Amino acid sequence: MFLEYFKITGSAVIQIFLLGAIGYFLVKKEIFGSNCLNTISKLVIEVTLPILIFYQLAKNFSFELYPNWWIFPLISIAITAFGLLVGFIFIGLIKGSQSKIQFLSLVSFQNSGYLPLALVAALLSKAEADTMFIYLFMFLLGFNLLIWSLGVYLLSSSDSKKFKIGNLFSPPVIATVFSLVVIFFGLDRFVPEFVFKPLGAVGNCTIPLALFVVGGNLALIRLKQVNKKALFLVALVKMIILPLLGIVLIAKTNLPHLIGLLIIMELAVPPATSLSMIISKYKKEDILVSESIFFCHILSLLTLPLFLSLYFMISVIQ
Repeated sequence: MFLEYFKITGSAVIQIFLLGAIGYFLVKKEIFGSNCLNTISKLVIEVTLPILIFYQLAKNFSFELYPNWWIFPLISIAITAFGLLVGFIFIGLIKGSQSKIQFLSLVSFQNSGYLPLALVAALLSKAEADTMFIYLFMFLLGFNLLIWSLGVYLLSSSDSKKFKIGNLFSPPVIATVFSLVVIFFGLDRFVPEFVFKPLGAVGNCTIPLALFVVGGNLALIRLKQVNKKALFLVALVKMIILPLLGIVLIAKTNLPHLIGLLIIMELAVPPATSLSMIISKYKKEDILVSESIFFCHILSLLTLPLFLSLYFMISVIQ
């Protein structure tokens, strides 16, 4: 049973990384430059992802169907807090204050949007995927608020330039809140189908474009002398210990299948590529972030199918 699930999940992960590899080699071959990649990233963050969020919520969400929608931002906060807690257990093995801060950030903030969106599309039936997209968008509401507040605070803590409050209201956050307001007042019923269809077409561009950006950003990472001990600890905690603890927790509870899958996915995916952007923006020395993001994404080719397969196997047994 495990091998069968590993084959299914491994195939889905390979499909995702093939799309990322296209972005990686487009940048490496200098077909895309950093400016082009930034343009695509802005297109995803400011246009296609907000449109996808509005389309999915307007088509599939209602407060009657999802009365507990508010738990998903709380799950996001809980996962970040869980990462911080486990990170603090190992932080004594890391030398240097900046290395400690970057280690905590790497184990606390995950690639919570692009990879899970692609995994959901590749692994689940359309009906389950539509429900899971709702869960993900609610989850990202909490995650985006956290990474652009706590994440920025951690990585720029000694900088006089503190994060701007406007950073909390990224286009995906605004799109989610706007969609919830529209649905609450029933205004989504007045959006005609000929408007929804092009919105759906634009929104469907999000996943491949987002994976191009992830792959391209990995190609831009400058690998230097690797701190092998620190890198090993990031990989151990983020890619092995956290998802393993999640598997144990879910095995001892009776969570609904899709909620359990969401938690395992978010615990098993590699660190957020946004951390590299924050380091660059605040002109901090990149001691650990870029190498960890790069190698953890490579490692996830093995660990993601492993933990997803374990979860599917446990959920069947339960």
